[in-house]
Amino acid sequence: MNRHEINSSAMNMQRYIYTYACHETERELCLLELKNLFGHPPEQDSTLLSHRRLEPGTSPFIHLRLDVTADAGTLDELCEAASAIHLEEGKTFKVLCLKEGDNVADYDERRGIERRIGARIRGQAQMKEPDVTLGVIRVGERWLLGKCIYSDRSWLERRHKPQNYSTGLPVLVAKALVNLAVNDIAAQDIDVGRLKLLDPCCGMGNVMIEAMSMGKDIRGCDINPLAVRGARVNLRHFGYEEDRVKLGDMNLLEGTYDAAILDMPYNLCSVLPADEQKQMLRSLRRLAARAVVVSTEPMAALLSQSGWTLTEQCRIHKTGMSREIWICE
Repeated sequence: MNRHEINSSAMNMQRYIYTYACHETERELCLLELKNLFGHPPEQDSTLLSHRRLEPGTSPFIHLRLDVTADAGTLDELCEAASAIHLEEGKTFKVLCLKEGDNVADYDERRGIERRIGARIRGQAQMKEPDVTLGVIRVGERWLLGKCIYSDRSWLERRHKPQNYSTGLPVLVAKALVNLAVNDIAAQDIDVGRLKLLDPCCGMGNVMIEAMSMGKDIRGCDINPLAVRGARVNLRHFGYEEDRVKLGDMNLLEGTYDAAILDMPYNLCSVLPADEQKQMLRSLRRLAARAVVVSTEPMAALLSQSGWTLTEQCRIHKTGMSREIWICE
């Protein structure tokens, strides 16, 4: 075994470093989503170390995944380990010293680290569009080197829809809510592709579109015909089946679903009466075994009275408004 690798059997498992970032208004949601995806919260503000391999685009907050191939206590040792890296024939590379982690080096120092390590790697360097990007990061007292896999950011294009609500859930939030809804179920070795999801107040279809972009089987309905019409336009615009959205009252829905995502109706001029909210939550309990509920109002007592057990919660903020998010079973 290379002396630059950690010797314990646990550390011999493949390790991954994920770098992430979020706006302060979405920090609670970011941390809760990462905890659900990896089974533990991040230990640091910008990085998460895990043995779990996820595509970095799974979370809208993750920037890249570093597949760790070398580990050393000093930079000199890491440079020596880098000399053993074998690239595929004809592949170009570059070395990138990541700003995240515990490395406090400034710009010039990071470029110097990149040159030192790059000089030890056999292959052709290409700074603009390399075939392989090798990332360097310091975590605690260790220096790590590995291949960078960048996040698929195509979800950003879905911020612009033909139809939208000013109070609709942002794409980033919608994507994170889907992860909160399905992750614990998926962790039970159930085929994620067979999970049935429900969005019973789907509005313009923001959550549905994100779920379908992630390969999830989701159905939606809304009591507002204008919302249903807008959702169908949006689904069709992104190439999804518009008949997955139906016009109807969630209290009259039938069937069972593995999980549901409910963004409680919100109105600037009036508040939904508590008895109507309770009826919706009881209907949700009948329809789904697990739910992620979003509301602009306190909802803990009503959820409990409706038969739900609250497991976790967080808050997100938007100009002039905040939303509470509850995970319920």
